[in-house]
Amino acid sequence: MTTQPKSEVEAQLGSFAESSQVQFRENRGLWQLTPDGRAAHTDLLAADLAGIEAAQVLGAHYEPFVEINVGFKELCSEWQLREGAPNDHSDAEYDAGVVARLAELNAAAQPVVAAMGVEIDRLSPYAPRLEATLTRVQAGENSMFTGVMCGSFHDVWMELHEDLILTQGIDRAAEGSF
Repeated sequence: MTTQPKSEVEAQLGSFAESSQVQFRENRGLWQLTPDGRAAHTDLLAADLAGIEAAQVLGAHYEPFVEINVGFKELCSEWQLREGAPNDHSDAEYDAGVVARLAELNAAAQPVVAAMGVEIDRLSPYAPRLEATLTRVQAGENSMFTGVMCGSFHDVWMELHEDLILTQGIDRAAEGSF
């Protein structure tokens, strides 16, 4: 997600496609980095962070984020599975309880995520995106909880987590945050 005008984003994607850094996946309706794009990302990220010690700037916020992430993973499991079987979402009371806990988790995460956005402006859209997606979950759009590649709460959370890992140069395997 970006705060840039759609026309500007489309122009940038077109430029990246011409240089073989991205490709459009028609069947999924999404853009994907190519190996050349992944290589270029390192340089672009370094330029974006010029003069910023990201690990120092975000470090105080990242630890609470990782703690909240543990609870988020558990909550996603509760949403997807019930007593070891796939949750068919036929028990409205059960689902309402899980959605209520998602709202509590979001309330705990909002100040942490917003603070990161103050430190690095590029991260500022994440807090409002999480809030907007929670509203859709609360309105009964079940796919907006853990749906894949649809802008779900899970999608936004995972995008944020990956952005934080890359921004700070964290080794995901060493951290153990999968």
